[in-house]
Amino acid sequence: WSGQFEYLERAAARLKIVVPLTLVLIFLLLYLNFKALTETLIVMLSLPFALVGGIWLMWWLGFNMSVAVAVGFIALAGVAAETGVIMLIYLEQAFATAKANCALQNRSLARSDLRAAIMYGAVERVRPKMMTVVAIMAGLVPILWSTGTGSEVMQRIAVPMIGGMISSTLLTLIVIPAVYGIVKGWRLPEWAESQLQTMPAELKLAAE
Repeated sequence: WSGQFEYLERAAARLKIVVPLTLVLIFLLLYLNFKALTETLIVMLSLPFALVGGIWLMWWLGFNMSVAVAVGFIALAGVAAETGVIMLIYLEQAFATAKANCALQNRSLARSDLRAAIMYGAVERVRPKMMTVVAIMAGLVPILWSTGTGSEVMQRIAVPMIGGMISSTLLTLIVIPAVYGIVKGWRLPEWAESQLQTMPAELKLAAE
């Protein structure tokens, strides 16, 4: 058993380097893509959401932390970041369309326009997100019931990815649009001036 223990110790030492390096690499690639720190941090929010589901499924199935599980979490980080990027791209496209429409109407952008754009962008993202998750799950779920050579290792790689994809899907669709709205809307007025002029007096006082 001493040889296995020494191997695990060496693997744990490598993972202490590989895992932070992976996160830094993901952050740098996202920053090079968006060229903005705010959008990069919003996408990075999807990683803790994925971690929650992976840890929960590990606990439910009685798996302990191992090298294979760590590899699964590293793979999960990349997939979760990719889905977060696609969500943010849809939100950015909807926000750009809203700004263009406001410019055509010769009025300033308001939080009401931002909320409408976020609702549209998030709804547009549901179908591609579910297609991505279903495709990944269809490939990973059969591994949980595999019994051949190396199946135990493959199961420990698949478990954090399956749990993480479930939690990341649910939370990314809710939290990332909310955070995006807070970040983009804190400097915007609640309503545009042209919208206030057409409001009834009671609603105008409430908006102000």
